[in-house]
Amino acid sequence: MQRSWALADLGIVLLFVGIGRSVHDHGYRLAGFASTTWPFAVGLLLGWLALISRRHSGLSMRDGLVVTLFTVAVGMVLRVLANQGTAVAFIIVALVFLGGAMVGWRLVLMAARRRHSHNRLN
Repeated sequence: MQRSWALADLGIVLLFVGIGRSVHDHGYRLAGFASTTWPFAVGLLLGWLALISRRHSGLSMRDGLVVTLFTVAVGMVLRVLANQGTAVAFIIVALVFLGGAMVGWRLVLMAARRRHSHNRLN
């Protein structure tokens, strides 16, 4: 099941990159998309490896925060090392978008599970 949750987070990263490339008119070439994606994908992978190594399910709000912080921090460091650049505004946008989405879907899932559990009891 963790694989599904990690894929949900990857989908969020891909959406983030797609929106960013579109808004900034960077084009839709696969090479450009991959170039923008890989630093964040590496950060996401390391975040999930940290969760798995601690035997976390990846579903809690805290897990979402861990994955977000790894994704953004590692992603930004790798962007700098790859001469892709960062800016304070970009870091803030990445934290807000990725954090909101990665923590957000977990909140929705937790609420749905709670509601389903509550309905089964009544």
